[in-house]
Amino acid sequence: MKKPFPLFGVLAFVLGACAPAQTARPASAPSVPATPAPPAAREPDQALAATSRAWWLLDEASDRVRGTSADRAYRELLAGKQPKKTVVVAIIDSGVDVGHEDLDNNVWTNAREVAGNGRDDDGNGYVDDVRGWNFIGGRDGRNVTHDTYELTRIYGRLRPRCEAAGAGPRTECAQYPRIKAEFEQKRAEAVQMRQQIRGVEAAVSQFSSVLRAEIGGDSLTAERVARVQAPRPEVQRARQVFLQMSAEGITPALIAKEREGVEGRVEYGFNPDFDPRPIVGDNYADPRDRFYGNPNVQGPDAEHGTHVAGIVGAERNNVGVDGIAPAVRIMSIRAVPDGDERDKDVANAIRYAVDNGANVINMSFGKSHSPEKKLVDDAVRYADGRGVLMVHAAGNDAADLDQENNFPNRDYAGGGSARHWIEVGASARGAGDSLVAVFSNYGRKRVDVFAPGADILSTVPGNRYESNSGTSMAAPVVSGLAALIMAYYPQLSADAVRQIILDSATRYPTLRAIRPGRAGGRVAFSELSVTGGVVNAYAALRMAEQRAAQPRQ
Repeated sequence: MKKPFPLFGVLAFVLGACAPAQTARPASAPSVPATPAPPAAREPDQALAATSRAWWLLDEASDRVRGTSADRAYRELLAGKQPKKTVVVAIIDSGVDVGHEDLDNNVWTNAREVAGNGRDDDGNGYVDDVRGWNFIGGRDGRNVTHDTYELTRIYGRLRPRCEAAGAGPRTECAQYPRIKAEFEQKRAEAVQMRQQIRGVEAAVSQFSSVLRAEIGGDSLTAERVARVQAPRPEVQRARQVFLQMSAEGITPALIAKEREGVEGRVEYGFNPDFDPRPIVGDNYADPRDRFYGNPNVQGPDAEHGTHVAGIVGAERNNVGVDGIAPAVRIMSIRAVPDGDERDKDVANAIRYAVDNGANVINMSFGKSHSPEKKLVDDAVRYADGRGVLMVHAAGNDAADLDQENNFPNRDYAGGGSARHWIEVGASARGAGDSLVAVFSNYGRKRVDVFAPGADILSTVPGNRYESNSGTSMAAPVVSGLAALIMAYYPQLSADAVRQIILDSATRYPTLRAIRPGRAGGRVAFSELSVTGGVVNAYAALRMAEQRAAQPRQ
């Protein structure tokens, strides 16, 4: 599931600002940490705003921003050099706008396939797969947009058989009480969240009306609102909320988008009677049924996948934004709907990427249940055995993955783990103890490293650009870094590239960072991941140069 950056700390602040004194502030969203509301309006940080477009590419020493030092690497290490290899990065996601102005020259093409002739020219089982493949589409051209959560699917499958008269405590029903309780709790939380965010929209609309009446005109900017000095309480509250939202990068459009997502959770995600799978038309129960779908790699909602793709490989041409990797080809594999991805589709997407030449597979999705984990494990083994580097987003629940489930992961159900795997948490551009993004999952054993993932500007469909936040954004930073190293040092194995990324990460051994989640407090940053570091492109390329020069053992 593509979990968005949580707005709810600021949303609670908005509701609290407009609510009557006797009204309790609404509860925070499920599995999302509440962000304490600031005591007063925060004026826009102009210095920070100046670096916001590409802060994640900047350098801590020269730019005073905890980015990846990628721009410094290009200036000081790669100037005058040309990549020696074009690297294929598979984006398993919601789809990619392959015609985007900042991506179109960096899109993978299956040279063995003839576009639009209705034949499987290369004999790989997928007809007209010129740019990749869509595992959540049908042969008739229809596509899955929404799907349920895996928890909902398990609940819907168990409910009729486990609640039937005389069902008894059969093995498959032993877990049903727990599944039912979890489902009912999460659905109730989603319904409550929908009510809250509708209230927020109404409040923001009211505040905007107050400010427009005070300022005169429809244009509301942080600069204009900051100059408002009216003493009336309703104007001061409206000013405070508007400036706080501006400082957090929250707009009415972003709130509306979040509301649409929450409404989708209620209408589709937690609706056990909703089933879009007939659109695909596969034999869903047969794991050997692999050759289904269609060649539409963009699909109906490619915003998430296009954003991920731009972080990896937006063209570095002074148009739009810069990706981290120069010589890259983006292979789009659509397998992630608005809802939880299905294990069968994930497994087949991984196999497709490997069979068609991917060097890196980016997976910016995840879920808490995986009933067909063995199927995914077999695909991960397949990729691992062929030296393909898999990069996975740790998730946005502000949870400790040493204690909580998150799938897919490197650990096989029967024991052992994938060697070519990097699990990525999200860092933020904040100074001091705010290094970890408030939403990011973490884990001393199960999260390898952090990478920038808050307020990342990248490509979205229709030749547009937007900022998004999540470990979904942090993972492609690492995928792009891996592709960058592979492009300039093709003699290095995937295992070597993985180790370089981890070994070269910037450590903060004395930093005590704010721990994400309800537990809060400060904890040694070194305890939140295996490396205790944030990826660093400059250091990684220097290390790659050194290790590539070493004689092979």
